[in-house]
Amino acid sequence: MLNIKIKRIDDRFNDLPLPNYSSEGSAGMDIYAAVEQPEIIEPGGVALIPTALSIALEDGYECQVRSRSGLAIKNGIFALNSPGTIDSDYRGEIKIILANFGKEPFVINRGDRIAQLVVARYEKVKWDLVEELPNTKRGEGGFGSTGLNNL
Repeated sequence: MLNIKIKRIDDRFNDLPLPNYSSEGSAGMDIYAAVEQPEIIEPGGVALIPTALSIALEDGYECQVRSRSGLAIKNGIFALNSPGTIDSDYRGEIKIILANFGKEPFVINRGDRIAQLVVARYEKVKWDLVEELPNTKRGEGGFGSTGLNNL
């Protein structure tokens, strides 16, 4: 298991849980809204929701911010720029960009689970500029070129 340093940056929200897994098999950890007053996101609106947390990741890791499926299907609430990336050298507050694609205003209350965090390893790359790429069966086919089903 990977240990990650996490810091509370606003004492008013010390009662909120740290990001945590909702079930044994969860890949994403729920993260909570650190708002004093309800935040209303109107249909078509976007809001930046604070969490009162910052983290220190080791080099070679990122923390991805993803939508919660229940908020998406039931209310049309999505984490924009999803998956968003918290880089290993970022030490500021984690803030979640939420957008309301639903038909009704949506209220974010203190302590609501607003997104998921997934910590992932990544590799740094060095580009090797070449004149030709190796051929594959697929080639340049993209954007639906493999069809809708395999039946």
